[in-house]
Amino acid sequence: MSERELNKEKVKETPAAQITKPEVNVLVETADPVRRITKYVLAITALIFIWYIIADRHAPWSDQARVQTYVIPIVPQVSGRVTEVLVKQDQIVSPGDVLFKIDPSDYQLAVEDAEAALELAGQEIGAGMATVVTAQAQLVVAETNVEHVRAQSARVFEMEEKNVLSHSDGDKARAAIKASKAEVISAKANLDKAKQSLGKAGNANPRIRSALAKLKKAQLDLSRTVVLAPSLGGITNLQIDIGFYAKAGAAAMTFIEGNTAWIQVNLRENNLANLAIGNSVEIALDVDPGTIYRGKISSIGFAVDTASTSAVGSLANVESKSGWLRDAQRFPVMITFDDDSTKGKRRLGGQADVQIYTGDNWFVNSLGWAWIRVLSILSYVY
Repeated sequence: MSERELNKEKVKETPAAQITKPEVNVLVETADPVRRITKYVLAITALIFIWYIIADRHAPWSDQARVQTYVIPIVPQVSGRVTEVLVKQDQIVSPGDVLFKIDPSDYQLAVEDAEAALELAGQEIGAGMATVVTAQAQLVVAETNVEHVRAQSARVFEMEEKNVLSHSDGDKARAAIKASKAEVISAKANLDKAKQSLGKAGNANPRIRSALAKLKKAQLDLSRTVVLAPSLGGITNLQIDIGFYAKAGAAAMTFIEGNTAWIQVNLRENNLANLAIGNSVEIALDVDPGTIYRGKISSIGFAVDTASTSAVGSLANVESKSGWLRDAQRFPVMITFDDDSTKGKRRLGGQADVQIYTGDNWFVNSLGWAWIRVLSILSYVY
């Protein structure tokens, strides 16, 4: 039997407890790195999922946010040919800056005509006052005549009683009294007519007031031939040039108001449960990546249009949607900036991310604080 076979036989006869492994052949089991990374990813995913569920109620976040401001159509209030356009497309303007001018010739003539009408009204008032004075004098004459006729008639009546004068002379005296009284009544009527025609004195006179109103209207129309910027803002959608006939009431350009801006974020219904006006908000504007601005909720929408009815005489249009989950309804929430640090960066329609804090939960708020800053940095690349 060979030496190799003898060694095998010895190994078989040796008890298992006496067999030892050489230290140099000991295998140390190491952890699987893929499994370890998977555990970390699952833990982070679970944390994000839990935070997402809690944050939906207590610290909602949304990227469905846009910058809003007032959009004002610049509408001329008078018609005419445009003689100057002093702004360009997308130009920033200040309050009172001249935007464009309309040919003032017709409106200058209207002012001159109104001034002449006012002067004529003054002359008419002067003539009316003279008429009143004349009517007053005629009344005094008529009243004086009545007294004279009465005195003369009294003597005639005495002579008539003494049969010195006939009854015919007495009748004539009585008729003269009646005639003088009628002249007084007529003079009073003429005076009232003159006063009514004259109206009130001074600027309270209706003809003066009418003439002044027409003059002011003409002057106002003349001033409206120069169209001014209503406030700080920008000009867009410029539609006119020199020679264009501007029509009153028709927009010539669009003005974007620059002093007031807010964020409109459309939140799902389950985000609204704990929202309140005044809640603190952090805002990340796409136009300024990496910077966080602060704001507050100013209003929470309570109505959206979901009508599916059609015009009278037709049938309602019902939308049919398929899928396991129905679409979430969104409501508009308005957010105002805490300060003016965003001026110059607030472009109408610009996108933003917002993080809302409804309470003092440090854990939820800390995750929201970190999340909005990550999103702000990510906006560098999209």
